[in-house]
Amino acid sequence: MFNKVLIANRGAIACRVIRTLKKLGIQSVAVYSEADRDSLHVTLADEAVFIGDAPASQSYLNVDKILEVAKHTGAQAIHPGYGFLSENAEFCNLCEAQGIVFLGPNAEQMKAFGLKHTARELAIQANVPLLPGSQLLADEAEALLEAERIGYPVMLKSTAGGGGIGMRLVWNAEELKEAYATVSYLAQANFKDAGLYLEKFVQNARHIEVQIFGDGNGLVLALGERDCSVQRRNQKVIEETPAPHLNDTQRAYIQNVAIQLMQSVNYRSAGTVEFVMDTDTQEFYFLEVNTRLQVEHGVTEQVFGVDLVEWMVTLGSSDWVAPTSKLESQGHSIQVRLYAEDPIKNFQPSAGLLTHVEFDANARNETWVETGSNVSSFYDPMIAKIIVTADDRDSAIQAMTDTLAKTSVAGIETNLEYLQNIIDCNVFKAGTQTTRFLNTFEWKTQKIEVLQAGIQTAVQDVTGRLGYWDVGVPPSGAIDPLSLNVANQLLGNVPNTAGLECTLQGPSLKFHCDSQIVLAGGDMPSTLDGVQVPMWQTVNVRKGQVLKCGKIATGCRTYIGIKGGLNVPEYLGSQATFTLGQFGGHAGRNLLIGDMLPITAFTSDEVKALSKDQIPAFSNTWEIAVMYGPHGAPDFFTKNDIDTFFANEFEIHFNSSRTGIRLIGPKPEWARQDGGEAGLHPSNIHDNAYAIGAIDFTGDMPIILGPDGPSLGGFVCPAVVINSELWKLGQLKAGDKVKFVPLSYHQAKLLNEKYHAQLTAEDTQAVTFDEAFYPEISTLKSAILDTLKGQNGTPDVVYRPAGNNYMLVEYGELVLDLNLRFRIHALMQWVKDQNIQGIIDLTPGIRSLQIHFDSTQLDQMDLLRMLQVAEEQLPDVTEMQVPSRTVYLPLAWEDSQTQLATERYMQTVRPDAPWCPDNIEFIRRINGLKDKQAVKDVVYNASYLVMGLGDVYLGAPVATPLDPRQRLVTTKYNPARTWTPENAVGIGGAYMCVYGMEGPGGYQFVGRTSQMWSRYRKNPDFEQGMPWLLRFFDQIKFYEVSEAELMHMREDFKAGRLKLRIEEGVLNLKEYNDFLTENQESIAAFKAVQQANFDAERRRWHEAGLAEYVSESLDAVDDAEGVEIPDGGCAVESHMPGSIWKIECQSGDIVEEGATLAVIEAMKIEHTINAPADGTVAELLFKAGDLVSDGDELLKLDTGSQS
Repeated sequence: MFNKVLIANRGAIACRVIRTLKKLGIQSVAVYSEADRDSLHVTLADEAVFIGDAPASQSYLNVDKILEVAKHTGAQAIHPGYGFLSENAEFCNLCEAQGIVFLGPNAEQMKAFGLKHTARELAIQANVPLLPGSQLLADEAEALLEAERIGYPVMLKSTAGGGGIGMRLVWNAEELKEAYATVSYLAQANFKDAGLYLEKFVQNARHIEVQIFGDGNGLVLALGERDCSVQRRNQKVIEETPAPHLNDTQRAYIQNVAIQLMQSVNYRSAGTVEFVMDTDTQEFYFLEVNTRLQVEHGVTEQVFGVDLVEWMVTLGSSDWVAPTSKLESQGHSIQVRLYAEDPIKNFQPSAGLLTHVEFDANARNETWVETGSNVSSFYDPMIAKIIVTADDRDSAIQAMTDTLAKTSVAGIETNLEYLQNIIDCNVFKAGTQTTRFLNTFEWKTQKIEVLQAGIQTAVQDVTGRLGYWDVGVPPSGAIDPLSLNVANQLLGNVPNTAGLECTLQGPSLKFHCDSQIVLAGGDMPSTLDGVQVPMWQTVNVRKGQVLKCGKIATGCRTYIGIKGGLNVPEYLGSQATFTLGQFGGHAGRNLLIGDMLPITAFTSDEVKALSKDQIPAFSNTWEIAVMYGPHGAPDFFTKNDIDTFFANEFEIHFNSSRTGIRLIGPKPEWARQDGGEAGLHPSNIHDNAYAIGAIDFTGDMPIILGPDGPSLGGFVCPAVVINSELWKLGQLKAGDKVKFVPLSYHQAKLLNEKYHAQLTAEDTQAVTFDEAFYPEISTLKSAILDTLKGQNGTPDVVYRPAGNNYMLVEYGELVLDLNLRFRIHALMQWVKDQNIQGIIDLTPGIRSLQIHFDSTQLDQMDLLRMLQVAEEQLPDVTEMQVPSRTVYLPLAWEDSQTQLATERYMQTVRPDAPWCPDNIEFIRRINGLKDKQAVKDVVYNASYLVMGLGDVYLGAPVATPLDPRQRLVTTKYNPARTWTPENAVGIGGAYMCVYGMEGPGGYQFVGRTSQMWSRYRKNPDFEQGMPWLLRFFDQIKFYEVSEAELMHMREDFKAGRLKLRIEEGVLNLKEYNDFLTENQESIAAFKAVQQANFDAERRRWHEAGLAEYVSESLDAVDDAEGVEIPDGGCAVESHMPGSIWKIECQSGDIVEEGATLAVIEAMKIEHTINAPADGTVAELLFKAGDLVSDGDELLKLDTGSQS
């Protein structure tokens, strides 16, 4: 038996071979291309070796490289799988010449059968019946002569390869001329052989094949037959065994003919003899021999109870023993091929990230994908083979129906729905399918096709994902939940059904089934097949109709509610899209042209409408009710600041988004000079949790935190929008004016109860968008709800309101003190243990705990009383210990990405910043360290204690060194960077942070580490259902790696392969306090040196005329959300990733709607890009040979100037 076998293939077959090798105790070696780095076969193999770039010619067809890997790894044999090199005689010879066993037939057998014209000659010699056909064709002229002789229709076939790629059905001479060059090109590109021949086409044909296995010495076994007649473009879609409606005589006949043919060459290993059966005459004709394992071998294995891969391996090692008893088929097995293709768009290949993959555990699923896999456009589009087996054919059909209902793949388009339609149709159920049956097959789809995406259209539900604020996952969801909720009520949808949120301009959508919709929110003029569509009422849509949405005239966002919602997967319990985190909704992003949205068909003629007096009229001036606090005068703001804030109108800045709405208005005077330990600006505080709707001052600029905003931050918030007014944030657009009106908790609670009743009602009777409220200026006396004096050494407590649904509990002085963080932890545990009805989430900060509660279920005063009782019951924290794991993270010091971010900052934001161009030199200076090496030593030696998660989203830690002598103190960038690379490591104030994802930021860079968040893949260091790595009180220890090593680890992480070193442990506060006491002198000395250098650095700034704090420029900010809508003309976009094969137009060409503009090749299929309208080609943005992505603009079309 072999010790080690290399698999010269990828995808499902590579995974399949590895499974058998594991069973046999043989080590497996996988090879992979750039596009397959995170493919499942790489993870499953014992060894995996990179062999080249994505194109097959540079990787899976690179014979020299594969043989080099086999020799280097000590592989004794190579399994070629199917496709690629599996029928390459030269490769087979090279293996044998180098002493490597080729697990398949020998080169002579491959040559004999591999070229289909020589296979015909062998068949004639073995008396196997043949279809009329030609020999190898010299050129197109000979092809035309031969076709006339044979008689149309004929099949034009490539003599090499298989899988339906190199063949075309032609009905006349014109079609033959057109097809000749294309089939020849595809054959050369995919199989390195452009040889073609012709064969008579049987109009009512079944494709029947016999599985054989030979020992190379004359013994050939036949393992039944398979029916592979369900084909599209000559590509098999469904296979089954036994073939329906064959009698025993017919079965015996084709099996004997197959054995006879293969014995004539002493065939070795697995192979298939394919026949065409003419259903009119019941005659069988030889088609071809596949000298390899077939894609559909699994159904044969199921009914015969054998492992063909095991047979191939053991035959290769001379350990195969022929079965002693007669092989008998038992039961019926069906396989469907799940392809990454879009049946609605003529089966266009689809590529991209799989955001959700689920297979039925009762089926045999041969696949190479899982949730989080990337499907590349470079290879065959098959992503899975799904096999079921039952006692008889009817039971197998039922089993497949059940299995496909439990199968789901999201993120890209697949043929799953198409397969369900075929399995369920009468022709298949009757077993009367022919090879052309799918050509006229009519199937039903339940999808909405995105013809134009609009500016920013995404799937959102009403409430978003709640309960993850403590790990930095924002709720997302509709920013105007009231409008979406009204749409759902009018449609009779269940509460919280997701719809489409449109910003500034809506999409164009084609409905591929009947449906019912409602447009609600900002006034968005829209048409259905050219007829104006009313807002705020149900609209009945028929299959094939197109909804075209225009620019939003009033307000900022409109919702398209859909009967039954959208059938997209949930992520952390919600369908809401969080685009920054790239999860939720459809493919974790805004919609793109060509997207297909699954819905449930619904037919109705009824119309329900919101009554006219309930329809809102959104203006450009708004009053929004808020509650004063959590931070106010006199501790953070002056009384005058607060009066000014409530007296003035603010203007909405153009750079506003779902993350936050920026406000232009008066600057505060501030009650403090700076933020002390927390930062240089008086707006800085130690990180605490924000409330959604909090108006936080990032420096002098206020921002209203939106539903995609960060959960933790270090800025003060003088007011929070009350819950029943949050919907208004969704309708604020650039240039609008807003005035904040202070309310008491009592008034806010009454408003919230009315709002809650509106949201939960089944009908729209209670709906109102203009609920009245009145200002309560008396509430501005204090931003504090209550205080509690500390007893017996416990810290003082301050209770601060943050709107009517949040409360912020703060302990002690405005300092970093681990004793305070332990007390927060104790309080958090106490609240959890009480199981209080109405609490939504608990988010700890450095010295605070934010409690998010539902004020319709839990009153603020009741919560306050409970929290004050808690103070008497909390344990003595000085005696506490908490679980504290040590997590070792790789850190690439001063990597190129953080360097790039610093350079970009100097170019675009602030060239004279004292921390540029070298953040580490700045850290050295400001902390009084000897040299940059000293900074490095501190970072790599420190144990960073995780104080909070989600500091910059998605489980990103805010941590501080346990040893105060390792607490490097810095200022933050101001203004902030507009771009920070994912997982950059920075220091700001006394804290270390790892950025969870790309975005703005202010911490001083030291380098970059591995991922903190596992979006889709199940990584070994992550708990089930928890995509974040770290926990509160974990200790992070960095170890040095090169940037190249880090990039490799990051790739391994994406594939779910990276295993970190994590050690369990505890942190005992008493021991820690004793440590501080023992070392207090050296700690004090360190802090004194640090402070002196900090002060000296600030003095240098003043002397050099450098500003200590620069307010953010209102003009310099661009977070890529401001989109200009061009008048006239349109961009023509790529519908898929691939390479441009041809550009069929030039700048200045006048084109008609539907004309071919370009041809893109992806997944071995060429696909045309057509003109969406009549027009003139204004500009070409790509050239032939260029690689393009989904949604890339290929060219600009002027639709107003054609003559």
